[in-house]
Amino acid sequence: MEQEVQKRGVQKQEIREQCVQERASSTHGKPHMLLHCCCAPCASYVIEHLMPEYNISVLFFNPNIEPQDEYNKRKKELMRLLQNTPYASDVALIDCEYENHVFKDAVKLLRNEPEGGTRCRMCFELRLERTAAVSKAGGCDIFATTLSVSPHKNAKLLNAIGNQLSAEYGVEYLNSDFKKKNGYKHSVELSKRYKLYRQEYCGCKG
Repeated sequence: MEQEVQKRGVQKQEIREQCVQERASSTHGKPHMLLHCCCAPCASYVIEHLMPEYNISVLFFNPNIEPQDEYNKRKKELMRLLQNTPYASDVALIDCEYENHVFKDAVKLLRNEPEGGTRCRMCFELRLERTAAVSKAGGCDIFATTLSVSPHKNAKLLNAIGNQLSAEYGVEYLNSDFKKKNGYKHSVELSKRYKLYRQEYCGCKG
C-alpha cells in the first residue's frame, strides 16, 4: 500500500511538472513565471501587477493552513479569482494536495514561537522551496510569491530565502515587496470588487 501511495504521489508530481512545461512552451515572448499564491486576496493585486511582464502559472502549495476545510475554502476562492477576473483568465493553476503533515513535521518543536518568529521562517522556506523545485522541473524562467503583499510578512526575509533557493535550484527569483506603492491597499479594493473571502489568520493555529 505504501509503495502504491508513493507511486501515485510521483505521478501527480510528474503531471504538475508537465503542466508547467506546457505552459512554458507558449510564453508568447514573455518570461514564464511560477507564482506561489497563498490566497485569493493577495493574488488579486500581484497577478494584475505582474501580468503585463510575465506569462504566469500559479502554484497553490500552503501546507500550513489549518484545518483542511479552511484550506479548501481558500483554494476555491483562488480558483474563482482566476476564472472570474479578466486579467487572470489566462493564468493556469497548479494544484497541490493538502500536506499539513509536512508543515507539522517541520515545525513540531516551534509551535510556541510567536508570529513572525522561527516557525514563520520555516513555513516560508517550505513553500518557496516547493515553488523553486516545481519551477526548475517545469522549465520556468523565474519564480515568486504573493506573500510579501501582506503587511504582516517580512519581505526582506522572504527575498533572502528566495535568493538562496534561486542559487540552489538555478532558477531566477523575483525580489519583491508587493505591499509597497499601495499594493496592499489595492488588493483590499480588488477583494471587495470581486467579493473575495478574506481570512482572519495566516494559516497555522500556532
